[in-house]
Amino acid sequence: MNKKVLIGLSGGVDSSVAAHLLKEQGYDVTALFMINWKDSSVTLSGDCSWEEDIILAQLVARKLNIPLEVVDSSEKYKKNVVEYMFSEYEKGRTPNPDVLCNREIKFDVFWEAARKFGADYIATGHYARTQKVQNPAGEYTRLLAGYDKNKDQSYFLCQLKQDQLNNVLFPLGAIEKPEVRGIATELGLASADKKDSQGICFVGKVDLPTFLQQKLAPRKGTIMEIDRDDPVLQQIHKKMNDPSTNLSALCAAYDFASMNQQPVGQHNGAHYYTIGQRKGLNIGGKPLPLFVLGIDVEKNIVYAGQGHDHPGLNRKGLWIADDEIHWIRPDKELKTGDTLKCLVRIRYRQAVQKATLHKKESGLYIVFEELQRGIAAGQFAAWYDGDELLGSGVIQ
Repeated sequence: MNKKVLIGLSGGVDSSVAAHLLKEQGYDVTALFMINWKDSSVTLSGDCSWEEDIILAQLVARKLNIPLEVVDSSEKYKKNVVEYMFSEYEKGRTPNPDVLCNREIKFDVFWEAARKFGADYIATGHYARTQKVQNPAGEYTRLLAGYDKNKDQSYFLCQLKQDQLNNVLFPLGAIEKPEVRGIATELGLASADKKDSQGICFVGKVDLPTFLQQKLAPRKGTIMEIDRDDPVLQQIHKKMNDPSTNLSALCAAYDFASMNQQPVGQHNGAHYYTIGQRKGLNIGGKPLPLFVLGIDVEKNIVYAGQGHDHPGLNRKGLWIADDEIHWIRPDKELKTGDTLKCLVRIRYRQAVQKATLHKKESGLYIVFEELQRGIAAGQFAAWYDGDELLGSGVIQ
């Protein structure tokens, strides 16, 4: 009897081809379309409308001759992902909804549906791989980067647990995107020419301030410019190259309130901005464009600086509180006092960066070999040993 697989079919080309490949491999495939967001009024140009996506999913399922089931998980998505987003932005942090969506919806609600339909495995169209390993501590599932380095999506899976990974299939993990498009075109799938989704997972592209205004009211405040030659900032950068500088100083966020600042404009709410942002400041007449360096939601101040390479955008390290550390491989977990040289990324699409993890009782310090631009509280840092993603945590 063929093993039964429940695959998430979104109406996109990746999940469509993944479903085809599973059929080719002899699995008994059932597709699942998840309705997670119904309000198209907040998206730009009606992007990612679920009504359009479900039609594509139905056409693909019919073409592949596989059954399509539909589940409405919009209430849980709103509670576990969207409400968390609002809460984080209100605190002045920058969450990653795609990571949360995978942890809370695609690999949680999805598994509930899989059990209901009696599936042996679940599958998605992520560009990632898994591999079983056995060691004296037991059997574990390794989470590996996809072969296509331009599409590797392992970062989005950085919060998954062993029980979520044990029976997951990633059919696209060992192939590249152009091949996926080619297969879809050859099969005549309705999703063959569909553009890759952008923006918030299951919501689509949004104007962030407009989206956040559903819960976070506008508040007029001041944009303060920090000079790139500020003596406090220069002193901090000097200490970054001093081997005697302690970990907490190396990994601390900048205190821009202690630096020389000059009002240069107004904003509608500090909670609408993220570190590294350029658009939306609407301030001209400067030699170099302004970028957001930091925000203070309590005082409702946005700190900005001129130039992509402003020293206030670059840091040597970051810190993750102990209760925010997550290990995909529990047998690889660092104990207090341990260090580990590894590769780290702080956002999707960023090339992995050489760094050293330092586990202390209070949490995890990550010190990079090179300065890192745009480290933002609320984002996830994920650490790798080669191609294997070992763990992740929320940046403080």
